[in-house]
Amino acid sequence: MPPTVTVEREDAVATLTLRRPEARNALDLALKEELLGALREIAADPEVRAVVLAGAGPAFCVGQDLREHVQSLESGAWATQRTVEQHYNPLAQTLTTMPQPVVAAVHGACVGAGLGIALACDLRVFADDAVLGTAFGGVGLTFDTGLSATLTWAVGAARARELVLLGETFDAASAVAWGVAGRVVPADDVLPTAQELAARLAAGPPLAHAASKRLVAAATTRPLSKTLAAEAAEQDALGRSADHREAVEAFLAHRKPSFDGR
Repeated sequence: MPPTVTVEREDAVATLTLRRPEARNALDLALKEELLGALREIAADPEVRAVVLAGAGPAFCVGQDLREHVQSLESGAWATQRTVEQHYNPLAQTLTTMPQPVVAAVHGACVGAGLGIALACDLRVFADDAVLGTAFGGVGLTFDTGLSATLTWAVGAARARELVLLGETFDAASAVAWGVAGRVVPADDVLPTAQELAARLAAGPPLAHAASKRLVAAATTRPLSKTLAAEAAEQDALGRSADHREAVEAFLAHRKPSFDGR
């Protein structure tokens, strides 16, 4: 069987591509496991400083593969597979906690768990033809892949309720206007723009990027006093780093810094 996720590397940028175009990158068991494995491998690779996540074919990702899902319901496998716990939760956790910034290149349909994956990334580039939606209510289910948190943080509780309860799709321009951070570009420019952003991130300070991701991920779940303590600890560690010294020296010398991740 050909791989359902491919990884291409250019310098310090890794591009992960979902490759079930005939199914609009619906998440079957193989794709979920391959994606999670690839993300975990990249997260542990210090040579990778930024990641692009894209989808092959006409869509970014339409969420759970319902054909496989029906088979699992009929066989009773759904009760034992526990795919939310085994796949969707770890995917959201890995994307939000891996040290490298992740840029989602979103085109075509991006719904259900596909939307959850896109919102778990750090940055997003949307094609002007992107169609977004929660889609869960249409099959009698609710949020997964962390979407109840990430969508609510992005657009607010009132609109998040509307989007999941009514299940209406929306376009990229609306998503950005509502607070889903990202930029909208012509469809042909989605992947190149995402890769340009990733290259820019890869040239930046990897230690600071990782610290910033940790602080943002925890900011809404702990009191201000603990957030302030965490900021102090992160800044203290970064202040002792060679990267910080290099950046200060480069600033004073009017040159671009070169970050080594030390």
